[in-house]
Amino acid sequence: MLVLIGKWLSWMFPDNWNPIRNLGALSFYLFWIVTITGVYLFIFFETSIDGAWQSVEKISNNQFYVGSIIRGLHRFASAAMAVTVTAHLIRELMLKRYAGARWFSWVSGVPLLWLLFASALGGYWLVWDERAQYIALTTAALFDVFPIVVEPMAFGFVTQDVVSDRFFSLLIFLHVGVPLSLLLGMFIHIQRINHSKTIPAKGLAICVLTALVFLSVLMPVSSMPQANLDRTLGSIEMDWFYMNLFPFVDLWGPNAVWGILGSITLMLTMLPLTARRSHDVARVDPEFCNGCSWCYADCPFDAIMMKPHAFKKNKRQAVVIEDRCVGCGICAGACPSVTPFKSVNEANSGINLVGRKNFDVLSELKIKLEEATGANKILIVGCDYGTDVKQFEDVQVVTETLECIGQLPPSYMDYLCRKKGVGAVLLTGCRSDDCYHRLGVELQQERLVRLREPHIKYADVGEKIDKLWIGKGGEKEIASHIKVVKKMLQENGAEIG
Repeated sequence: MLVLIGKWLSWMFPDNWNPIRNLGALSFYLFWIVTITGVYLFIFFETSIDGAWQSVEKISNNQFYVGSIIRGLHRFASAAMAVTVTAHLIRELMLKRYAGARWFSWVSGVPLLWLLFASALGGYWLVWDERAQYIALTTAALFDVFPIVVEPMAFGFVTQDVVSDRFFSLLIFLHVGVPLSLLLGMFIHIQRINHSKTIPAKGLAICVLTALVFLSVLMPVSSMPQANLDRTLGSIEMDWFYMNLFPFVDLWGPNAVWGILGSITLMLTMLPLTARRSHDVARVDPEFCNGCSWCYADCPFDAIMMKPHAFKKNKRQAVVIEDRCVGCGICAGACPSVTPFKSVNEANSGINLVGRKNFDVLSELKIKLEEATGANKILIVGCDYGTDVKQFEDVQVVTETLECIGQLPPSYMDYLCRKKGVGAVLLTGCRSDDCYHRLGVELQQERLVRLREPHIKYADVGEKIDKLWIGKGGEKEIASHIKVVKKMLQENGAEIG
């Protein structure tokens, strides 16, 4: 479903604006909106049992719409963050981005769900209206199943006289401390993610903020009547973003709800163990590593570090942290040592995948091109996570599939575009804004336009390489492109190079 929504939104937004491709960055962005607006609200908030509700009412009604808008931004950004975080989890789950070296990011993200919901519910308590009263009583009932105190927590909310100003001081402490823990957890969550996006594209950020302001103006946030523990609650206006489990506490009881929450948490935490798969890893050859650090800069998962060279004085060399390596091969594509133009040691590279070295890829391509009988051959290079390009092979079309398109060195493109008999080259793979290995398409694009090292040697080569970043399900587009290229080559009788 999210994949289809992402494709639909791609028609409405530029690639880097697509909200589905920016769920993680949007979650960070919304957190900062909630934090900034929360600081503003705290300035005018009165920390007392009698003044809490009244101070919130004054903020909403006595500040010439400013307070009302700020409160609306605080509420709607919190709700939006619940949506983006949940969608981010579902999307990563659907794409199976939780196994292998990605386990750390997945597992470290699970506690963030608890902290997010605790932060939001704590904010509702501070308003101290009837909704807060319902949340307080239901939360107390939930925690009463644990033998942490002699007297049930719910007894602490029996009468209005029991709840004191100290109680609200504790709530303020928790409502500051829990979000700070959430922020710390968010940064831990991305520690093994290189070039992580914590801020969405400027245009998308402006659109989101504008939409939240409009919602705050058109749908002003209001409180329910002030809480009164001596009065029986009537119907409650539910926030289904954060209070979705509360009705089930009344319906099924606290034990059943804890069982559901515990089972979901355990399942999410243990999920990486159920999908462990063997994958290739990269390895450095110190003899041919020149310490350029381009592989270190390009690695999407922070799996490469630089250290003093093993035997070359005053030089550095790359080192692969194998338990973080996902085997994408982007580092091999970034190594300047690998080139088909060398007359000696042509198979050697500073860094390479253990199971499939780049020189082996080139050797396979050479054989395939020699075996193809058609004139003006078309070479298509794809990746394991995009459309399967093998189905397009014929006497004129030669294909090769890599773990990631970022594994293909620019020097190979220089070489292949000038190889006799090659009439056209097409690179395809994941969507440009949704690479399975995060950065493969983006980095390859920059290499092609000579904005990133290593890049293609000749500027005209980049103009002669076609790109179709369409992901899975792009059979029609690729077939149509091949048909056009074949017709063009037949009419022009020209070869690249």
